[in-house]
Parts: sequence; C-alpha cells; structure tokens
Amino acid sequence: MNNYLGETDITNESNLDPTFVALQYIMLYGGIDGAHHKDWVLDQVARILNGAPITVKLAKWADGEENIRYSVGESEQYHEWVKTLRGEWDEDEECFEYGYDEGIAP
Repeated sequence: MNNYLGETDITNESNLDPTFVALQYIMLYGGIDGAHHKDWVLDQVARILNGAPITVKLAKWADGEENIRYSVGESEQYHEWVKTLRGEWDEDEECFEYGYDEGIAP
C-alpha cells in the first residue's frame, strides 16, 4: 500500500463491545482457508470472550483510506479456560492429556 501514514491507537475513544469485536474477527478472518488459520480465529474469539484486552488502532493512507485494526491480548481467565481444555499432565508421556492449538494468524 502506497502512502501509508501509519496507525493511531484509538482504544480509549472506542466503545468496545466484546461480542461485536468477536463477530468482527469471525467475519474478517473466518473464511480464510486452512485449519491453522481457523484455529487462530477461534482462539482470538475465545480470548475476547474470556476478557482479554482489546487494542483498537486506526490506520490511515494519504489517499484518505482508513481502516480499523483490532488486536487481542491475553487474560488470566483465558489461561484458565485453556487449562481446562488441556486436561491433566501425563508424567509418562510428558505432555498434557489433550492439546490446544492457538493457530496461525492469516
């Protein structure tokens, strides 16, 4: 993209509704091919619904184009949720009973 002017953090000015942001992730990225990308979308939605912090940035270009970019962090509630998915630690196998894949961003 030519004439990219950069991003401005607008998180504090945004009226963030976690459900809206989760649905935005599904809409924007849910249709991208590849199981590893779909795993990432599911993980981002799980983070949002488990209280992870959301950052909102406004990207601008010299031609007047703008778009909103979201990024999602982690929360203790999210980590606890993932622990419930992994099950018990298996000493013999040196791994958790079940896996959890955070996927790969598209």
